[in-house]
Amino acid sequence: MVMDEVISTTNAERGFIVLHTDNHDLDFRAARGIDQNTLADPEFQISRGVVQDVIQSGEPVLTSDAQSDERFSGRQSVINLRLRSILCAPLNVKENILGAIYVDNRLHVGLFTQADLDLLSAIAASAAIAIENARLYQVAVEKGRMERDLQLAYKVQSSLLPRETPSYRGWEFATRWIPAREVAGDFFDFFPLGDGELGIVIADVADKGIASALFMASCRSVIRGSMLPASSPQDGINSANRLIHADATDGNFLTLFYAQLNPETGEMVYVNAGHNPPLLVRRGADVLQKLTLTGMALGVIEDFNYEQRAINLNPGDMIFLFTDGVSEAVDIDSAEFGEARLEKFVLDNQEQTAEDLAASLESTLEVFTASTQPFDDITIVVIKRTSAS
Repeated sequence: MVMDEVISTTNAERGFIVLHTDNHDLDFRAARGIDQNTLADPEFQISRGVVQDVIQSGEPVLTSDAQSDERFSGRQSVINLRLRSILCAPLNVKENILGAIYVDNRLHVGLFTQADLDLLSAIAASAAIAIENARLYQVAVEKGRMERDLQLAYKVQSSLLPRETPSYRGWEFATRWIPAREVAGDFFDFFPLGDGELGIVIADVADKGIASALFMASCRSVIRGSMLPASSPQDGINSANRLIHADATDGNFLTLFYAQLNPETGEMVYVNAGHNPPLLVRRGADVLQKLTLTGMALGVIEDFNYEQRAINLNPGDMIFLFTDGVSEAVDIDSAEFGEARLEKFVLDNQEQTAEDLAASLESTLEVFTASTQPFDDITIVVIKRTSAS
């Protein structure tokens, strides 16, 4: 519509609206002739040099005869297209040049006047505002769509996590899952095994974002599918590692702590695959133990053979499992919360219930990080034996 009106008003032969792309190319968005028909292959029908000069300088151009104008007469496009009268004005919004409006006539010399250039510049100013508003609207629409997609992804991902903590007489469980972004690479899981035992998982996928969230969902399924039929935690993790390695792309891997708990006896057999060592606090102790690594992260080496270890939890004992988003949380001065501070917190609050300890740590981290953006996902699992089964 803009070009048809401009051509009619200025008696131009042809008119073009050209936008400047992010990669410094020209995007022809309208190309019209005097008969109000769309022109084919517009990129080959104008002097790109004239348009680029206007976009770069922000200054409009008027020439009565491009063939004899020293500014343009040497340009091959001007010669080949036999261009005569040319008008070109920038599409300018708040000193941001979006592109240009260009009209020409290949037959008549001296067709355009300064009044035509002033008119074209005024139309270009209005058109630029309309184009920018349309672009901003499209950006807003796309942002809204992405936000809805991420919200849906969050709902799907959170639905993969246990809705409730396990309920066993003489035991307390508490969890926290706090994504740094809309979706997370951290996860935890509980699932029943044969002979009344319980599988417990906490894991951290490398990196963050959508790709990590998708990898997390895949790994969760693989781990469940591997552990349920396994004869031991070691065999199950070995199997899961082979499957994850086969599916891992672009260097994806995850750290994981897996524990198999017998609530009746308090025996726990575990595998630590490159994960932050969980903190074991014996009842009344003033020092804690760390459940250190028994192998590397999953998905790195296909045939890696993981080890398993066993401990026994007595009444009053507690295990604190976490991902590195806890210890590496930073304050406004970029200082980390740190493992030493975390260990002291766990020792000082060992008499609390599992839920109270998780809630207290969550509040402590909120105060510590204050207004800083979360750097990493935070996941916490607290396991406490309160009495003999």
